[in-house]
Amino acid sequence: MREVTSRAVVAAALLATAVAGCSSATTEPKKPTPVNPTAAGLAAGFGTMDRLVEAARREGALNLVGVPRDWVNFGAVIDRFAGEYGIRVNVAEPGASSQREIDFARKAPPQQAPDVFDLSVEVAAANTQRFAPYKVTTWQDIPDQVKDPTGLWYAGYGGYMSIGYDPRKVPAPKGFADLLKPGYSVALPGDPLSTASAFNGVMAASLRSGRPEARRGLEFFTKLRGSGRYSAPSKANTLVDWDYVNAAKAAETASDDKPSWKVVVPSDAVLASYYVQAVSKKAPHPAAARLWQEFLFSDEAQNLFLKGFARPARMEALEMKGTLDTQAASHLPRASGTPVFLTIAQADEAKSFLKANWAASMK
Repeated sequence: MREVTSRAVVAAALLATAVAGCSSATTEPKKPTPVNPTAAGLAAGFGTMDRLVEAARREGALNLVGVPRDWVNFGAVIDRFAGEYGIRVNVAEPGASSQREIDFARKAPPQQAPDVFDLSVEVAAANTQRFAPYKVTTWQDIPDQVKDPTGLWYAGYGGYMSIGYDPRKVPAPKGFADLLKPGYSVALPGDPLSTASAFNGVMAASLRSGRPEARRGLEFFTKLRGSGRYSAPSKANTLVDWDYVNAAKAAETASDDKPSWKVVVPSDAVLASYYVQAVSKKAPHPAAARLWQEFLFSDEAQNLFLKGFARPARMEALEMKGTLDTQAASHLPRASGTPVFLTIAQADEAKSFLKANWAASMK
């Protein structure tokens, strides 16, 4: 009888210990890390994507500036983001230049200030004090030469400077030299002193053996002006602009029997550039700003840029993963030759030269 009692006592003791252990485990769950919406990465700031989404939804809005809906398919990107996450997207001054985005942010009321920027590389590099570092989860897929190593800015999409032309009026040009021949009426998409695409058009025309020189670009357009063949875009049969702009225009008439627009990337003047993304240090919706960045660099959004004829920054990684929209990629203008990227120093020097000489030379 004592033996039975003893065994019962031992069994009861073991059961009590097990129950106590279970009770301890269930009553002390691990607490999630507090959300830090200004952190420099998803793991440090939110832990998981779900928590980032939750924080962004609580903020309820995202402020953009200088993002036209018809620019590299941004309309579809914005609509997909808003629909997926239930966040209202406000777009101020859709046609603003990169520098105007910075000026707008400087003067905007706090709640109307942009959360993120979409900028040319040189404008981004000159305004890093306005950005908060944030490295998206696909950071490693972005080429090193087009991102700030600390995460202040990084390329989202880009392309090559190209020549768009009306094949009903002029023959296909092989390069910029052909545009000096009779029949071509050539335009830039704005003033190269204030419009990034027009500036890069001048610099593409200046390339010789891969070397840019603003003086050569100015001389080229001065010759066009002197011969009466430098025109406004609305009157021109030839437009020097990014390939994604000219390709989008060409796509509008692709189904016609006689297309009214085609595009070539000169093999001897392959000037490339990216537009970069950055989170504002003073973002009124910091979580939504970071969610926007994560979305822009997702496979889905990168392929949406591709459908807008832009070359996504993660294009090589998408191709390696097998997630690239190959049909959209097949519609990109063909480009051969070695791409040239202007360094910030080269761009600054060229802008200074053009600022001092363009207006007087092009009167």
